[in-house]
Amino acid sequence: MLSNLWIDSRKHNWNRLDALVHQVESNGVKSLPPADLRDLGLLYRQAAADLSAVRADHSSQALAQYLNRLVSRAHNYVYSGRRISFASLWQFFAHGYPRLLRRMSGYLLAATLISVAAGLLGALIVMLRPDFGVMFLGAKTVANLDQHKMWTDSVLSIKPQAASGIMTNNITVCFLTFAGGITAGLFTLYSLFNNGLMLGAIAVVCRQHHMALSLWSFVAAHGALEIPSIMISGAAGLRLAAGILFPGMLNRRAALALAGLEAVQLVSATIPLLIVAGTLEAFLSPTHAPIALKFAVGAVLLTALTLWLTEGGRRTVSSK
Repeated sequence: MLSNLWIDSRKHNWNRLDALVHQVESNGVKSLPPADLRDLGLLYRQAAADLSAVRADHSSQALAQYLNRLVSRAHNYVYSGRRISFASLWQFFAHGYPRLLRRMSGYLLAATLISVAAGLLGALIVMLRPDFGVMFLGAKTVANLDQHKMWTDSVLSIKPQAASGIMTNNITVCFLTFAGGITAGLFTLYSLFNNGLMLGAIAVVCRQHHMALSLWSFVAAHGALEIPSIMISGAAGLRLAAGILFPGMLNRRAALALAGLEAVQLVSATIPLLIVAGTLEAFLSPTHAPIALKFAVGAVLLTALTLWLTEGGRRTVSSK
């Protein structure tokens, strides 16, 4: 049972949050100075945690209803959209996005492990049952591999159209992987598993036909951005699913709104990454450019991506 001392110690924060929300409702978010905006977010999170504790005490239903209304009102403004400008986009992608991804690293790790496990399974199945690889590549493609011809050679003659088609396809795959979270994560899991299984199977088929180097030199440049984009989309889908399945201290509607916002932000960076990857996949990956160049481009892009996601925003945080 909640004590009066516990309630009294938190009343000031609740009243402060109520006053800030009332001011925003009357005059808009821009009426709050930066310090009050920061307080609004902090007090909202504290009130949400308090609501969770109050709900556990069945004798405090009136207080729970009050806090639920207060948290719901505040939520609309804490997570409300802001006018987009070049400066705000730069700040988000340079600092906010890497911090968000690091905070969501558990989902990213889960998406990566699912894909890797599926890839290993696909590789093992093809090793044991070579016919399984024909299901992914088709009999004609496998026959061409016997003649040391890659299916990617056809891209060379239609580079501009291929670039557009590749970008559209990759963005669609990532979007469906992310949006699959609304099915409680089932379609997201299927998409990650299927992509991993396919890559593992194709890798072994190419190795069996002595075309492994041709495959990986084709994948190296654009794959440095495309594969992480799929993993990030999977992480976004899993975050969305978590909001549905595990609302935690919030009611399910508020939890889904928060999860949806974070998931959309998480998947947003994949679009520019996939545009670059699609361009490389059409204009560099299938060409007869030196293999060393393709691997070098992939290494540079993967290193830059890793540095951005692991180090971006750290100076901003430490300077506060």
